[in-house]
Amino acid sequence: MDNWRKSSYSGPDDGNECVEIATGPTRIAVRDSKAPARATLIFPAGAFAVFVEEIKSRDWPGR
Repeated sequence: MDNWRKSSYSGPDDGNECVEIATGPTRIAVRDSKAPARATLIFPAGAFAVFVEEIKSRDWPGR
């Protein structure tokens, strides 16, 4: 996957406090923007959608 993009919630300055995602027809890849050459998580598209909805539904500290 080559089409990586940073979260719109990246921190100020150079946005080093975020993740990047790349989308494909059947899967979504996620990596740490500070270490893009390291491990990448790959989710089936449906599982990623469920994961994101679960995160959105939680009351996280500092949010």
